[in-house]
Amino acid sequence: MSLQEKVMQEMKAAMKAKDSVALESLRAIKSAILLAQTEKGVGNGLSEEEEIKMVQRLVKQRKDSAAIYTEQGREDLASTELSQVAIIEKFLPEQLDEATIEKMVSETIQELGADGMKDMGKVMGVVSKKLAGQADGKTISNIVRKQLT
Repeated sequence: MSLQEKVMQEMKAAMKAKDSVALESLRAIKSAILLAQTEKGVGNGLSEEEEIKMVQRLVKQRKDSAAIYTEQGREDLASTELSQVAIIEKFLPEQLDEATIEKMVSETIQELGADGMKDMGKVMGVVSKKLAGQADGKTISNIVRKQLT
């Protein structure tokens, strides 16, 4: 079942339950899917990898917005954004814990023979592909930086 079909099913359930936060979140995903399809002129739809990247981007946007709202003392708006994050994250693959990511990064560093910050780009590229959709890019970056220094 494609992401668009899953979102439509969830939207129907949210409408029946009168869950406005879920409905708003699901509409954002649907909108992003439609926008991506029209941008690329994709006839068959998006690939699974493109769908994951799009959903990750939506999660990141909401987390960033929540951080800004929190800085400005608008906890009401921040909590709405974080509620939406929880709903949108359901459409991502299961996220890995930091210990697993650290292990994968260590293995990749050994495979590539990386030694120092000059090799961060190579390591990031390989690890990001291995963990596509299973870990946040910022988390991966922090772990790679920590292990290379």
